[in-house]
Amino acid sequence: MRLFPKEIDFFEIFDRMAGNVHTASGQLVELLKDFDRIDERVQAIYSIEQQGDMLTHDIIKRLNKTFLTPIDREDIHALADRMDDILDLIWAVADRIKIFKITKSSDEALSMARDLHRTVDVINMAFKELSAKNYVHVQEHCIEINRLENRVDRNYKAALASLFDGDHDPVTIIKWKDIYERLEEACNRCEDVANILEAVLLKHG
Repeated sequence: MRLFPKEIDFFEIFDRMAGNVHTASGQLVELLKDFDRIDERVQAIYSIEQQGDMLTHDIIKRLNKTFLTPIDREDIHALADRMDDILDLIWAVADRIKIFKITKSSDEALSMARDLHRTVDVINMAFKELSAKNYVHVQEHCIEINRLENRVDRNYKAALASLFDGDHDPVTIIKWKDIYERLEEACNRCEDVANILEAVLLKHG
């Protein structure tokens, strides 16, 4: 009989979570870029979101079953929650494109989605460096995440200005404002991940 359970590789689960979110953000870029096969693409993102929910439940369940964790329990929980939030917001954008019957993308939405995809890519790299205890590189990735979030925030404000300065009808304004807000919020949650990682560095670096 084992006195203590086998140590769980939480970083391996985070790697899978980050990969899942990265796939979803890439699918969102493709949806906004090509704007075809909407139902199929939205369904694909929904399936990824469901997989993400399963990974989140898995990491929380494992967290409740182990005494030994590589970083503080509250940090693991917070990182899992924020990664889940990012995926939920990606799905929300795709879902609203379908619900709102959007027929054409906007340059602003595509630009924000591409930056979101890049940000998730950096998060993925940060998790790998954290697992390897390459803390200097983790810090560098956190700085890049913050830089990208600031760029998305500027693009978000520019997108809203363009939306209200143009000759768009009120319904179109409401639809795109909702989509822009969720893209920007997804990037905010990425910044939250960077903030949590920086707090982890202070404890373990």
